[in-house]
Amino acid sequence: MQHEKKIKKFNMASCSRTQVISLYRMLMKESKKFPSYNYRTYALRRVKDGFRENINVDNPKTLDMLLNQARENLAIIKRQVSIGQMYSSQRTVVERDHHL
Repeated sequence: MQHEKKIKKFNMASCSRTQVISLYRMLMKESKKFPSYNYRTYALRRVKDGFRENINVDNPKTLDMLLNQARENLAIIKRQVSIGQMYSSQRTVVERDHHL
């Protein structure tokens, strides 16, 4: 009985780990699509910081809540990226190519 609990916990943890990594990659990939440098760097920083803050969460209910929140954020980022791509904006000094 004890062994079955460990296996179940391990399977749940590995499944959650795979979901978390997949979601992290999707958030990073989508955040890189922001046309605006400021939005892009902010989104990338927030994704990294958010995942770093919660790296030690092992409570299944909390993990589930955080995963749902990340999925909602992914949907928001996708919408904002598509809206941002509708309007052209001037590139910032940081983004410009400098030929010396």
